[in-house]
Amino acid sequence: MSGIEVGSLMFAIMLALMVLRIPIGIAMFSVGFGGYAYLTGGNFLALLNSLKDLAYARLSNYDLVVIPLFLLMGQFATHGGLSKALFRFVSAFLGHRKGGVAIAAIGACAGFGAICGSSLATAATMGQVALPELRRYGYSGALATGALAAGGTLGIMIPPSVPLVIYAILTQESIGKLFVAAVIPGLIAMAGYMLVVRIVVALDPRAGPAGARVPWAERLKTTLQVLPVMLVFVVVIVGIYGGWANPTEAAAIGAAACGILAVVNGMRRDGLVASALGTAQATAMIFLVLLGADMLNTTLALSQMPVELATWVKDSGMPPFLVMFMILLIYIFLGCVMDSLAMILLTIPIFYPLVMGLDFHGMPQVDKSIWFGILALMVVEIGLVHPPVGMNVYIINRLARDVPLTQTFKGVIPFLMSDAVRIVLLVSFPVISLYLVHAFQH
Repeated sequence: MSGIEVGSLMFAIMLALMVLRIPIGIAMFSVGFGGYAYLTGGNFLALLNSLKDLAYARLSNYDLVVIPLFLLMGQFATHGGLSKALFRFVSAFLGHRKGGVAIAAIGACAGFGAICGSSLATAATMGQVALPELRRYGYSGALATGALAAGGTLGIMIPPSVPLVIYAILTQESIGKLFVAAVIPGLIAMAGYMLVVRIVVALDPRAGPAGARVPWAERLKTTLQVLPVMLVFVVVIVGIYGGWANPTEAAAIGAAACGILAVVNGMRRDGLVASALGTAQATAMIFLVLLGADMLNTTLALSQMPVELATWVKDSGMPPFLVMFMILLIYIFLGCVMDSLAMILLTIPIFYPLVMGLDFHGMPQVDKSIWFGILALMVVEIGLVHPPVGMNVYIINRLARDVPLTQTFKGVIPFLMSDAVRIVLLVSFPVISLYLVHAFQH
């Protein structure tokens, strides 16, 4: 069989294992293990030698230390009440408008994403904080849950972002440049979601009634409470790209700062233990997926599938933007069956060489690498709210037990339209993601 045929068969088997509810990390490892044995003619000595080096090479990578540190930041923010401070701050300024509480929830999701890096954690945390307020003011179930599910995706769009760290490690790209490149697309995503809420309440005013107006004294108080959180974000991002701290050092500073803020806000021993345990569990899950992806990608490289696929696309004469459109469609399809981290790990070794070999707007290789990373992140984000799986949708729906799942998916559809517009803009105008990268270089 050709490399493309071997790779396609491996993907089919892996998807079948996932349908049987085998964890994605184990499914990738099993398929990679079996494929390697097949391609080497049952040479288990070569396979064992590969496994011996595989785990050490991955787990000894110093750059991966940023993942548990960013996760710890998010855990401290969750258990230390920082998420409530963010929601109160945004709600104080916007809650008195029609749809204002939903808009405040989206803004708070963006703020929480700036110190978390995980979409699922953002959706779960902000859902617990904002959902009672949305229900208290009589928001429709579709708008309340749809806004929170979509807003949760800002957890990986607004840096720091765990999937972007993984992308940077896989492609040898700068973590700092990717974080900076994600800022404007992340802000556009937030503004787009807020605009969707305004349009929904304009069409149906009963869907999002106005909340109570907050006095200026209270607004000032909430602003002072949230300033330290904003400072943490600035220190982490500016520290990384300013050159005075590498990503690991900046993440350590951010985690320590969030820990101190959480203790000041009232977090005690139970919260500290819960934060450490949550970080350990999430890190273990991510590293298991990393090892499974490494085994699978080693086998794909041995099969020559990525090289053969890139050569076939080049020789086919297809326009580069048609190829990009097909890649983005594949991401949306995969988002229906697997999580964001697995998608990045599974597809980047295949799609990245393919994209780098094509011409888009005459961009240099470095710019193209950053641009594609942000595009991939945005489409992965869509998978978190796209039917029929949409992990964020299920998380929010579990919190809002009185809202049927169909209503939540119905509420998400307008936000998916906003995502589609944003993707078209980013594909058509790469400067959106590259402007800050170039501005910081001068």
